[in-house]
Amino acid sequence: MEKLHSFEPVVPIEPKVLILGSMPGGMSLEKQEYYGNPRNHFWPLLFELFKEQPITDYEGKLDFVKQKQLALWDSIGTCYREGSLDANILEETPNDIPGLLKQYPTIQLIACNGTKSYQTFRKNFKEKIPSGIKVVKLPSTSPIPGRYTKTFKGKVEAWSIVLDYL
Repeated sequence: MEKLHSFEPVVPIEPKVLILGSMPGGMSLEKQEYYGNPRNHFWPLLFELFKEQPITDYEGKLDFVKQKQLALWDSIGTCYREGSLDANILEETPNDIPGLLKQYPTIQLIACNGTKSYQTFRKNFKEKIPSGIKVVKLPSTSPIPGRYTKTFKGKVEAWSIVLDYL
């Protein structure tokens, strides 16, 4: 099994919200794109949240998140995993999230995309986050049904907390 590496963070000049995934899935790693699986709800959810027309090209999507003052990264920097399921992640090493927060003090909200992202973040950084930053666990945008899967509309509703910080 080969060691997997997450992507570099996507960060605008003054981000207000950091969206943390766990580790990109197989299709995303192959394409070298955040949320590269067309079945993942992440991009459709964001466009719905902001009431904007969907953008299809990846560079356009990255420009979109930067314009909205959103940063993207993953709580896990490296790991081993068979397939794309978070449940199969082994020997994870976290990304340097406290370092990113130091570099970008404008971040006020850390939005964890799903349980694994949230658990990894809490396990490694609970005590290392400045007190003014709120951390929330949001429903996963993964196309793989989980125990607490919400409808697309339910996910959009839950994710709307992001708008309160922009």
